[in-house]
Parts: sequence; structure tokens; C-alpha cells
Amino acid sequence: MAQVMTAEELQAFLAVEFPQVAHQFTVVEAGEGRTVVRLEAGEEHLRPGGTVSGPTMFALADVAMYLAILAQIGPKALAVTTNCAIDFMRKPPPGTLLATCRVLKLGRQLAVGDVLLHAPGGEDRPVARAGMTYSIPPEG
Repeated sequence: MAQVMTAEELQAFLAVEFPQVAHQFTVVEAGEGRTVVRLEAGEEHLRPGGTVSGPTMFALADVAMYLAILAQIGPKALAVTTNCAIDFMRKPPPGTLLATCRVLKLGRQLAVGDVLLHAPGGEDRPVARAGMTYSIPPEG
């Protein structure tokens, strides 16, 4: 399926539909079946011990997948997560986190994707990996 929304359009969609959190996420790149989303992890995103919390990493992975799907199907706010399996592999420090999402299958009702989270500037090893499935709302 071809790309129907650009990175700028996805960012604007977030601002309108999710104003309470849109400021936390920046769409760095959007292409056919792929997005890169950035989050600047500050004090509010940390867990005891000074590392980025699991819920913060899940939110970043979830937003990246959501936007990768919307980039291909258009602005359908009711697409929802139906499954997520996330592996936390390393403790990321506060600062920039990047999520790179690849949509592996985009069907009429379900989309399946893979998201890798990195903390740039450190080692080039992922800090988390999520396998995600989304339900796509029916047309009409």
C-alpha cells in the first residue's frame, strides 16, 4: 500500500487528536511501511534508578506503530492496539529515544509490525523491541 500521509501530516494529526501528549513525540521520518519517532525522555519519563520507564518505552513504540499504519491508510483515529509483546533489553538513560517501526503486514482488519527502540549517542544496540498488532476500523 502506498504512503498517503507525510511526516508533517502525521505530526499535525497527533496535535489535533492527541493534544495531551503530542508535544512529547516528533515524527522524524515516514515512508511506506516505516516510521521513525523521537521522544525526549525527561524527568517525568524516568523510573527509580534514573532510567527511562517501561511505560514510556511502550508509549513510544505504540505511537510509532500507530503512525506507521496511518501513513498508509490515512487519518483513522480509531485504529487500536490489540496485542503487544515488548522486550526490554537495556536500560536507556534520560535523553533522546528513537523508535523505528516497520509494518510487516497490512491487511483490511489487522496490521502487524516490529518496533526497535534506540538511545542514540550510546551503543548502537536496541534498548527495546516490540512486536505489535493493530485492529483497523472497517470502512464506512
